[in-house]
Amino acid sequence: MSIENKKRAIRSFVIRAGRMSNSQREALSSYRDRYGLCREKGSFNNLEAFGREAPVVLEIGFGMGTSLVTMASQHPECNYVGVEVHPPGVANIFKLIVSEGLENLRIYQTDAVALLKEDFTPSSLSTVQIYFPDPWHKKRHNKRRIIQPEFLELLHSRMKPGGTLHLATDWWPYAEYMMEVVTAAEGWRNQAGEGEWSEPGERPQTKFEQRGERLGHGVWDLIFVRN
Repeated sequence: MSIENKKRAIRSFVIRAGRMSNSQREALSSYRDRYGLCREKGSFNNLEAFGREAPVVLEIGFGMGTSLVTMASQHPECNYVGVEVHPPGVANIFKLIVSEGLENLRIYQTDAVALLKEDFTPSSLSTVQIYFPDPWHKKRHNKRRIIQPEFLELLHSRMKPGGTLHLATDWWPYAEYMMEVVTAAEGWRNQAGEGEWSEPGERPQTKFEQRGERLGHGVWDLIFVRN
């Protein structure tokens, strides 16, 4: 038995119980086989998942999926993979995929860290997006943050040279923390210059972000390139 199996991993998420509408339950049932990816069927295979080879963009924690669907529709030349653990978000993005008629977006409902470790091969990803991850505000919970040195090492191994890691947060202490941790990690270069924040670029605003903007919250983007 491996050390990973003996020691329970610290997760960066908590699956919160939430009510699902009848339409959400129907979407999960109707579209999972068509647009969902199943870890039990084996490691991720770009050609099998999409029927073509194209740059793979992975988004971790897409929430209700609105911004991810927008990006996939704007960039049909890329294959998009979304990872989310919360059933309502997965159900909602299935509905959006169908309504937009997208064929370049597939969804995993699983733990992103385990998925990266076990199901993605080295140098298989062109871009990784993590927008507004849980900042785990309390100091004793900081160890649950997804952006950790070990996670960055894992990401580095799964991304192609020249690939980009795009992070965004509206919590300034987490922004500072992410800048410090990614800057210190080996094999990454800040696209905007050392210690500098990036422009959002083509990242669509999420409803969460729009609400924060109305409340006067700041938003900080970091884009790092994999050497």
